[in-house]
Amino acid sequence: MKYLHSMSNSSDSMGSAAGAGTANGTVLPEDCNLQPILACTHYERHCAFVTPCCHKVYVCRFCHNENENHELNRHSVTEVECLQCRSRQPIVPNCLKCGMLFGRYFCEICRMYDDKDKQQFHCEACGICRVGGRDKYFHCPKCDMCLGKELEGSHQCVERVTHSNCPVCLEDLHTSTMNLKVLPCGHITHLFCWKEMIQKGIFACPLCGHCSTDMTDFWHELDEEIANTPMPEEYRNILVWILCKDCHQVSETPFHVIGLRCAMCGSYNTCRTAEPAALRDAHGQPTDELLDGEDARAGDDNAHDSAEDVYDADRGRDAHDGDRGGDAHHDA
Repeated sequence: MKYLHSMSNSSDSMGSAAGAGTANGTVLPEDCNLQPILACTHYERHCAFVTPCCHKVYVCRFCHNENENHELNRHSVTEVECLQCRSRQPIVPNCLKCGMLFGRYFCEICRMYDDKDKQQFHCEACGICRVGGRDKYFHCPKCDMCLGKELEGSHQCVERVTHSNCPVCLEDLHTSTMNLKVLPCGHITHLFCWKEMIQKGIFACPLCGHCSTDMTDFWHELDEEIANTPMPEEYRNILVWILCKDCHQVSETPFHVIGLRCAMCGSYNTCRTAEPAALRDAHGQPTDELLDGEDARAGDDNAHDSAEDVYDADRGRDAHDGDRGGDAHHDA
């Protein structure tokens, strides 16, 4: 028999009363008498899986996955082995031979046993057990995941957003045991991966380019720097068309080597783009709207020498928490 020890932060759910468990997971009282058998570094449990894929004995799916060249489907496990008397039996909450309770938390659906209280609960919609407390999370049917209550009604939905890999580390998100980060655009990364990005000066979502945190203070700094760094005379009145990755609007802005400011929202998370086709007619000639704009600029040579609209009053808001995102729920 093979019992392997490994490292992870997760939870395969199991909870029941002393005699019988429930399919959706319950937690036993703290005074329940259990012997201190610590099976592996992933979970505190008193049984091990008999894996149907390779016919070996592993304490949990993570132990198996770290030591084999294939992954264990937890739902395929039909037999466990008691770590006290070594008897094998079907998926049950306590040993049929010696009576050992395998874990205070038990979920028959997820094949989850855990003797440590992590506020585990089984989410029927997600199809897996989660940690953190059922009362602190809600299930978003469009995102198809559990999110923090503070995001209810205010987050940007992305259909089945966690049924994919983290765009940073490429690990699965839906069954991840790591904390997740919901970005303002609605995309999700591991919280650890997002913090690594921020520390390295990468502030844009890896998938869509939208700012992953509130950049208002930094935009103000760029406004001030541009105001104090005028372009040479020959470049001073040059205007370019840009696409903003935050508000997704196309606008015309003064060219500057430091940055190109969105005329709509003030963001510098922009890129050069072509002049909108709507400003020219079917023969490629400029429309009245475009000509009026050019005449207005020609009549005001100093229109772009000042730092107009640099500190809009409506942009001054607290940005200490650094984002408008929130926390997503990770697997048990």
